[in-house]
Amino acid sequence: MTGEGAREPGVPSVLVVEDEDHLAAGLKLNLELEGYAVELAGTARAAGELLLDAGRFDAIVLDVMLPDLDGFSLCARLRRAGNYTPVIMLTARASAEDRVRGLEAGADDYLVKPFDLNELLARVRSVLRRQAWNLRNGRPVRRGVTIGEGSVDFESHEVLVRGEAVKLTRLELDLLRFFVEHPGKVISRDTLLEEVWKLRNYSTARTVDNFISRLRRHFERDAQEPQHFLSVRGAGYKFVP
Repeated sequence: MTGEGAREPGVPSVLVVEDEDHLAAGLKLNLELEGYAVELAGTARAAGELLLDAGRFDAIVLDVMLPDLDGFSLCARLRRAGNYTPVIMLTARASAEDRVRGLEAGADDYLVKPFDLNELLARVRSVLRRQAWNLRNGRPVRRGVTIGEGSVDFESHEVLVRGEAVKLTRLELDLLRFFVEHPGKVISRDTLLEEVWKLRNYSTARTVDNFISRLRRHFERDAQEPQHFLSVRGAGYKFVP
């Protein structure tokens, strides 16, 4: 199931990947009423064909449960291929572990079915607004950041470590950007979970610790004696440029 139509200049374009026909049709109608150009895909394969052009869409609404490939895997494949179109995942699974899995796959937001339509529309507006703001203004730290043994371009997502290209996940880049934007500040694990993972009252900090370990392996000269991603006992972490 696919939608057709040329993209109109200045009109945000949204891809809805959903195999339930009635839900897909309802989402399409309501997104079009919001002024968006909308295309539909009922399988991961159909979505993949539409997404071969990385700049075709401004946002993707992606169901986790698809007939041929789950949304987590599709999102991860997009990110590995260098497609960073904002993704809002839809799922019937409400556990924090599933939300973490979606965000680690590269999703920008996560909504549990059954969801309130107004909330979904608000989240679409939010990711589109953030995307437009980034494209229009950029951020002071987006280009040419040097960290220890590596350098990062947040705009192109290019990472070089000791002269070699390294692939970071979207979540690793988001965590890295948050640290770079708050140099020298002690940041608690709870704050990182809320600001980067968008999780509140999450019961374990191991997720943050694992990601810090990854960044240390990439950027520190000696991951066992870090100079940039410091642990502050009982408080959290501090980034030292």
